Amino acid sequence: MEWRQQTSVSCADAFNEAQRWIEEVTGKSFGSNNFRAALENGVLLCDLINQLKPGIIKRVNRLSTPIAGLDNVSVFLKACGKLGLNVSQLFHPGDLQDLSSRATVRRDESNRRLKNVLITIFWLGRKAHLDALYSGPQLNLKAFEGLLGLALSKVSWASGLLTQL
Repeated sequence: MEWRQQTSVSCADAFNEAQRWIEEVTGKSFGSNNFRAALENGVLLCDLINQLKPGIIKRVNRLSTPIAGLDNVSVFLKACGKLGLNVSQLFHPGDLQDLSSRATVRRDESNRRLKNVLITIFWLGRKAHLDALYSGPQLNLKAFEGLLGLALSKVSWASGLLTQL
């Protein structure tokens, strides 16, 4: 029980930091939307990656339909791949779908999917951190320690970021 409480608290740091970074980089607010709802249509994600690498996404679909949102998320994930993120570092497009209306979906599943999104944001932020051409707001990678745990320490040590965290 203690581990579960600790995990949710430490994930809150990652959620807050991811939101702060996305808002600062894009200049757009999540508004009253929660994390999932703010990113569900993919527009903020596309705007984020276009700020990190201008022109990597040519067209963002701003229609308010589920298909448009899925298209934007897929385009975002392809752009992440172009920046060098591995498939294992990317969330699945369905991870941002609203599961609240599905009676059989447990809260654990919804949380797992959002953690997948956070992991992608972490790797994208790390990529921006290492890009000498990017001079915008930086993601505080240390805020993701609770989410990634030991894996983050190994990545940080291997890349020489440990002292910068």
